[in-house]
Amino acid sequence: MVTGEVEIIAESIKILNSSLTPPFYITDDVEADEGLRLKYRYLDLRRPIMQKNLAKRHKVVKYIRDFLDANDFLEIETPILIKSTPEGARDFLVPSRMQKGSFYALPQSPQQLKQLLMVAGIERYFQIARCFRDEDLRADRQPEFTQLDLEMSFVEQEDILKLTEDLYTGMIESVSPEKKLVKPFIRMDHAEAIEKYGSDKPDWRYGLEMTDITDLAKETDFRVFQNIIDSGGIIKGFVVPSQSNYSGSDMRRLEETAKEYGAGGMSHIRLQTNESGDLTEDTVLLSPGIKMPLSWSIRVSERMGANPGDLILLLAGKPKDANNWLSLMRSYMADKHHLVDPDLLAFGFVTDFPLFEWDEQTKRWDSSHHPFTSPTPGTEHLLDSDDLGSIKSQAYDLVCNGSELASGSIRIHQRELQEKIFNVLGYSTQQVQDLFGHILEAFEYGAPPHGGIAPGIDRLVTILTNSESIRDVIAFPKTQSGSDLLFGAPDVVEPNQLRDLSLRTVE
Repeated sequence: MVTGEVEIIAESIKILNSSLTPPFYITDDVEADEGLRLKYRYLDLRRPIMQKNLAKRHKVVKYIRDFLDANDFLEIETPILIKSTPEGARDFLVPSRMQKGSFYALPQSPQQLKQLLMVAGIERYFQIARCFRDEDLRADRQPEFTQLDLEMSFVEQEDILKLTEDLYTGMIESVSPEKKLVKPFIRMDHAEAIEKYGSDKPDWRYGLEMTDITDLAKETDFRVFQNIIDSGGIIKGFVVPSQSNYSGSDMRRLEETAKEYGAGGMSHIRLQTNESGDLTEDTVLLSPGIKMPLSWSIRVSERMGANPGDLILLLAGKPKDANNWLSLMRSYMADKHHLVDPDLLAFGFVTDFPLFEWDEQTKRWDSSHHPFTSPTPGTEHLLDSDDLGSIKSQAYDLVCNGSELASGSIRIHQRELQEKIFNVLGYSTQQVQDLFGHILEAFEYGAPPHGGIAPGIDRLVTILTNSESIRDVIAFPKTQSGSDLLFGAPDVVEPNQLRDLSLRTVE
């Protein structure tokens, strides 16, 4: 046509296939239950938003491959059927038909395999790896997930952090230019992250930093404070902006929430000015309401940098419980007061994690990351002491907007040190040989110093697409109970299949 458009005059119509009426409308604002959408996932994926999410995921993975290829990395696949070894989560097991009574395990990560590739002289390896963990699920966790697995030889921690920052910066500017990126990436050691934010994966898009006032609380006669402090607890809190407006019922709900998280007690302080401009206070410490001296409240406000009208939330409890609750409350307050910019990406590295953490239930030391993590140089002698909790590791996490996106470390590459770590973790000599003999032997053949990082693909794409769950960026995800509603898995199998594997089910 003169306009440049094309007009088609149909001479015949051929129906390629007819369609039933879909069980829900194929629109972005679909109101169907998620279970129904997952059962008919092939229809749910027709929605424009889902198509965009999958296209974004493709671009992310393509950028990663191109970037690492340009930096002399080799993409190498590693086995899916491997040996079951303890790596922090429960394994998915696969029974062997040919070796009766024996099992493969699906890899939680290619951790040992990539270290063996370093021994093999590969030097720069990566893989878009499928990983499997039989653990409780949540919005950002699936039984099978995808991660970028990356390892390098003859590197130090800074080399890996710089490469990761360059990769993410270039990727986001390329595939999501609408996002606002904080540059350079934030650096913070683990102790500072816990002190200021109560979490090792803080959201840096807003303030609300925490302050420990245990020393000031010791000066009071308040029995709850003193009991908590005497039992090894802390008094800690943060300042909420003055535009907040909380009623007595609001504060009571916050108190109940604090108790649910094992905290010893919550209190609040709000300093106001009267008509004469003098400071007054509205301070309630648990029920029944107990007033604290105005002079003490003013000292706390000054320590925490509060202004008249600001609300100070304080929590008394064991350090871990107090930090957990305050971290959750910090996120809640940021959302409530619209302090979060959804298009801002605040990436940062949390470093210097403890090498070990004490498990109160089992009464033993566990690895904070995994047993192949190297201690900070110069602290190896502390492995023979009673001061294991003070040993720092060469481990680091990549964090963005309150989510852990990657975890990595400089690895142990010497047999003697690796065996000592296993001994600290409580493995017998025979267990070490049975579970890890292959990698210990490999270390004796000139294993180079090496380290790496493993960023999650699913969580990254979830953030880049402003999705509420990683299920929105995975083509065929599982439910939070681990079920596949499309195929109806997991499911029973035929009796002859169990006989072939010498297995039977027990009620």
